[in-house]
Amino acid sequence: MDESDPTIALTDRGLAYGDGLFETVLLRDGAARLWDEHCERLSQGARRLGFEPPSREWLDALPERAPAGEQVLKIMLTRGSGGRGYRPPLPAEPRCYWQFMPFSPMPARWDSGVNVRLCRLRLARQPALAGIKHLNRLENVLARQEWQEDAIAEGILLNDCDQLVEATAMNLAWHDQGQWWTPALTECGVEGTLRRALVERGHLTVTEHAPLSRLLNSQTACLFNSVQGLWPIVTCCDPDNQHLLAQWPIDESVRRLQREAHTLLGHVFNLPTS
Repeated sequence: MDESDPTIALTDRGLAYGDGLFETVLLRDGAARLWDEHCERLSQGARRLGFEPPSREWLDALPERAPAGEQVLKIMLTRGSGGRGYRPPLPAEPRCYWQFMPFSPMPARWDSGVNVRLCRLRLARQPALAGIKHLNRLENVLARQEWQEDAIAEGILLNDCDQLVEATAMNLAWHDQGQWWTPALTECGVEGTLRRALVERGHLTVTEHAPLSRLLNSQTACLFNSVQGLWPIVTCCDPDNQHLLAQWPIDESVRRLQREAHTLLGHVFNLPTS
């Protein structure tokens, strides 16, 4: 396994084809949050793509290199170079690149919530890649390109059957019938590590039936990931930002889920109780 290097070979399949995976991990003084979930997703993704992941021992040494304070560790794992065209090399010689970046939390979004919009782009369904955080994220890039307004924090993505999936860089949940729901990601989308932790602890229920109407008619909604934490959603507009489709309160159900999420991430913030 190569160590991080500022140069990337032009023959690297991660650069040429997006043939690889990445993780973004929140660190505090070298301690990684949801580290088991990140390592497991990276290893699962590598095996899904057909090459060997780095050992857990090798991965465990990465957070120890972090500068003091709050940091984000970005890991990029590629199949390496070789093969002919799309045909992958056998055996592969994976490469791993990483970098540390200072983390700046957004407490105003934790407190006051965010505005979102629907995206025009529809995610293609591909079960072979669903759930893993692979390097080929052009759909997300095109979706995020749809708006430039700073007042819009995120875009909601549907698949080509108009079923809810996620936001461009976060997972999605809504509260209805006394519980929190999140879309199944069996055909597309990224299974976030915070999402996984919340599902496993019984705070989120996965649903296969996720038309847009379930979100718009819900009591409240939120976005979340393993770095930024949980943002309540306060409004959702159409793709042209012309019509308000839904508006939600930041109620105690949001605050309870937010406290659970932020406890897992170690975010220190005095959340309002209502």
